[in-house]
Amino acid sequence: MSTFADRALEWNITDRCGVTMNRSVEGELVAELMRNKPGVTIVEYPAMIRIDGTDKLVFDTNEISEALGKEYDPYTFQIEMSTHYGRMVFLDDAVVLYADFGGTKEYID
Repeated sequence: MSTFADRALEWNITDRCGVTMNRSVEGELVAELMRNKPGVTIVEYPAMIRIDGTDKLVFDTNEISEALGKEYDPYTFQIEMSTHYGRMVFLDDAVVLYADFGGTKEYID
């Protein structure tokens, strides 16, 4: 019989990635923009919003800027995000999360 500690140390491979956003104007807007995208699930809590996706999540900061009516860049996204899981890549106009490390290979020198 395995103990809790044994189970806690098991590696689980998953095809999921995601972020936890602050429950703010920006966080609410990002969640709303992502809500109907394929493979994305949104779970709302009183102080935060979970945005989870399958394989890859792309947060297009141009789309967010347009909906928000002001500049929104990947660094602002990072401020609104409290945590994430998956491999995160910051581009000039997007924040991309991959469930699998292989998705980030093209960004590594």
